Amino acid sequence: MVSVENISMEFSARPILNDITFLINRKDRIALIGKNGAGKTTLLKLIAGEEEPTSGRISRDKEMTIGYLPQHMIHNDGTTLQEEVDKVRDKQDPKSIGQMERVLLGLGFERTDFNRQCSEFSGGWRMRVELAKILLVKPDLLLLDEPTNHLDIESIQWLEQWLQQSGCAVLLVSHDRAFIDNVTNRTIEISLGRIYDYQVKYSQFVELRKERHEQQVRAYENQQKMIQETEEFIERFRYKATKSVQVQSRIKQLDKLERLEVDLEDNSRLRLKFPPAPRSGDYPVIVEDLKKAYGEHVVFDHATFTIKRGEKVAFVGKNGEGKTTLVKCIMQELQDYTGELKIGHNVKIGYFAQNQASLLDGELSVFDTIDRVAVGEIRTKIKDILGAFMFGGEASEKKVRFLSGGERSRLAMIRLLLEPVNLLILDEPTNHLDMRSKDVLKEALMEFDGTVICVSHDRDFLSGLVDKVYEFGGGKVREHLGGIYDWLRYKKAEVEGNDRSIDMALRGGQSQKPTPQQETAPTAGKLDYAAQKAKAAELRKAQKAVSEAEADIERLECDLDALEKQLSDPANQTQENFDQYANLKHKLEQRMYEWELLSEQLEQLQ
Repeated sequence: MVSVENISMEFSARPILNDITFLINRKDRIALIGKNGAGKTTLLKLIAGEEEPTSGRISRDKEMTIGYLPQHMIHNDGTTLQEEVDKVRDKQDPKSIGQMERVLLGLGFERTDFNRQCSEFSGGWRMRVELAKILLVKPDLLLLDEPTNHLDIESIQWLEQWLQQSGCAVLLVSHDRAFIDNVTNRTIEISLGRIYDYQVKYSQFVELRKERHEQQVRAYENQQKMIQETEEFIERFRYKATKSVQVQSRIKQLDKLERLEVDLEDNSRLRLKFPPAPRSGDYPVIVEDLKKAYGEHVVFDHATFTIKRGEKVAFVGKNGEGKTTLVKCIMQELQDYTGELKIGHNVKIGYFAQNQASLLDGELSVFDTIDRVAVGEIRTKIKDILGAFMFGGEASEKKVRFLSGGERSRLAMIRLLLEPVNLLILDEPTNHLDMRSKDVLKEALMEFDGTVICVSHDRDFLSGLVDKVYEFGGGKVREHLGGIYDWLRYKKAEVEGNDRSIDMALRGGQSQKPTPQQETAPTAGKLDYAAQKAKAAELRKAQKAVSEAEADIERLECDLDALEKQLSDPANQTQENFDQYANLKHKLEQRMYEWELLSEQLEQLQ
C-alpha cells in the first residue's frame, strides 16, 4: 500500500533519517517508537506527503486515502461541532448520521455539544473534533501522532476498539504503553537514523530490543578493541621497513571498516529518590459536601471523601467533569465553592500543572534551574536526572526561555521532584514524557513516603502506583477502592449491566436469577471450549510467524551469499554494494533475533 524506499532526511545538514526502507501493508497496525527527536513525527509527515525526503522516494497506491492527525494543527472557526463534522460525512449514506453520533459520543462529546461553536471548545477538545472527522472519512491509512494526549481513559478505550475493528492500516506515535499494546501488531523503532522493524506488538518488542541492544553493545566493544589493537600495531611498526606491508594492510583494513554505531546511553534504571517527606497530619485532605458551580453549570456537588497520609490516589473521568477544578480548590486557587475543604496539619504541597512551566526563570539554564533546588547527594546526579528527562548533553546548558512548552513542562516536573514536600498533586504529569522518563517518575513516586493525588489518563502509569480511584462524572465524585484496572473492570461490568437492563426493558421482560447448575455447568463448558479454540488459534499464529521468519532468514542468507561473491571481484567493490551488504546484514541480524524469541514462544505454547 505504501512503499518507503531508501529515504534519508536532513535538517540543517544534520541527518535525521538515514536510508530507511519498509512497506506498510493493508492490515498493518504499526507502533512507531523512538526517543524524542529521533524522527518519528518527521517520518509521519513524509508519509502524509506534507514534506519531501532529502533523498529516496515514497510510493503510494493509486486512489488510496490517508488520514493524518498531527500533534498540533490550525483549527477552523465559524462552525458548530455538527457542521464541522458534516463536512466529511457521506450525506448519501442514511447510516452516516448514526455513525457520526457514535464517533462523537465515543470521543467524549455530549449530544448537547453538537450545536456548540467549535471556537468554544478548548484545544484538546478541538483536537478530538479533527480526530472524529478523520475516523468518519475511513481512510485506507491512519497516521496518528500522540492521539491519546487529549483523551480521557474511557475515550482512549473507545478509540482502541474502533481501531481494532476498523479495516484501515494504522501507523501511530504514542508514549501510552497500554494503548499501543492493545492496538498494534507491528513495531518499528527509529534509532540513530535507522529503523528496526519487528512483526510483533510492543510488549514483545521490548524483550527483542533488549537482546538486540546487548548484542550491538558487544559487537561495538569488540570492534573498538580491534580498532585499538590495529592502531597500536600501526604506530608501533610504522617506521620499520620489514613491517611496511603489514602496516599498509592494516591501514587499508581500517579505511574499509564499516564502523559500528550503537546507542550507548546507560539504560540501566536511574533511581530518583524524593527528599524525605516532612511528616504531615493523618488526613492531608478532607472534603465534606463540597459543591462547585460556574453560574448555572454545576461541576460537582455533595463531594465527600478523606485522603489519608501516605495514600496515592487517582482522579479519573472525562475531561471537563471537574478533576482539575477540584485540584484548584485544594490549592486554594479557587475559593468560591460551598461545603468544607480542609488541608491537614503541616501539609506542604508540591503542585504540577501546565502553568507551572510559565513560572520558571527564563534567564537560567536548564542545569542551573535544577541546581538551585537540589540538595544533598542528589546534586551529584543532576546530569543523570536531566538525561533521564531528555535534557542530556548540550540541552542542559540551554536557557529556559528557548525551551518549547513541552520541554518547560518536563523541567518544571524535575524541579518539583527535588523539593521537600509531603503532598504531591500532579495534573497530567506524563503528557510530555517519553517512556523512560515515565518509568523514572513512576518509580520515584512509588517510593515517595508522602501522599500523592494524580490526575492522569495513562493506565500503565497509574497501574501499581495508586490504591484508590476517585471517579468524576455526572456532577458526582465517587470513591473506588483498588487500583486503576480494578476501577476499569467495575466500569465494564457497570456498562454491561446497563446494556442488559436496557435489553430486558425493550423486550418487556424481567431477568430471572439462574440456578447454580445453570450458572456453572454450561458456562464452564463454553469457557473450556473457547479457551481451547483460542489456544489453537494462538498456536497456529505462532507457527506461521516462525515459518515466515525462517523463510525470510533463508532468503536474506542467499542474498548475502550472492553479494559476497560479487564483492570478491574488486571491480564490484563500490560504496553502493558495500552499503547494500551492510543493510542486508542488518536485516538478517534483526530477523534472527525475532526468530529466536518467536521460537521460544512457540515452544512454550506447545
